[in-house]
Amino acid sequence: MRYLMLICGTSHDESKPLPSEPMDTATEAWVKEMDGRGVRLMGQRLRPASMATTIRVNDGEVLLTDGPFAETKEQILGFDLLECENLDEALEVAAKHPSARHGAVEVRPLWPFAGEES
Repeated sequence: MRYLMLICGTSHDESKPLPSEPMDTATEAWVKEMDGRGVRLMGQRLRPASMATTIRVNDGEVLLTDGPFAETKEQILGFDLLECENLDEALEVAAKHPSARHGAVEVRPLWPFAGEES
């Protein structure tokens, strides 16, 4: 079954430069372990929420708003798509992610498309 793992934390102070390295060594080790186990299908860091555009369509009119859907201190900083045997395995994988020690990691099962196994 597929699960989406949302990496949550407080936003980066945009007045400071982003770290020059794309991932810290702990996250790199987690990615290597989960790729090796075959449970991580893909994942990516997200740019700051200030770069988001929110789209709403009301009566056929497209409305664009700069910024995230909700103004909160915590934001989604990245995601990983997992293929795990069950929720227990997905939670075990998420608990090993370094961000679980500093922020939060949300795990959600995906609805399967018609014809896919759940």
